[in-house]
Amino acid sequence: MPADMTAQTICDVLIDARGQDIRVLDVRKVTDFTDFMIIVSGTSSRHVLTMAEKVREKLRDLGRRAIGTEGEDTGDWVLVDCGDVVVHVMRPQTRDFYNLEKLWGDGEIADVAGR
Repeated sequence: MPADMTAQTICDVLIDARGQDIRVLDVRKVTDFTDFMIIVSGTSSRHVLTMAEKVREKLRDLGRRAIGTEGEDTGDWVLVDCGDVVVHVMRPQTRDFYNLEKLWGDGEIADVAGR
């Protein structure tokens, strides 16, 4: 499945899971370790953990596996590495602190999520 379709599928999952402020960054011109970064906020640690799990479940349904997952011990920030798409699921306070959108500011906002 092409990276843009993977990103769209993940966005659909996050929308269904009531993820907030979903941003998709096209970072193909900025880095070579992934094509898209998806950043989404959850309302609580439990919500963050649930969204990350739903992303992994959808990947399994598609016959894919996450390369890795980090951050599940606290639930403030869970990173799901899908290879061509990296998903950052964060609590709003954590997202504000790390400000990944600014850090990866050279990446273009992708229209994958219909935004």
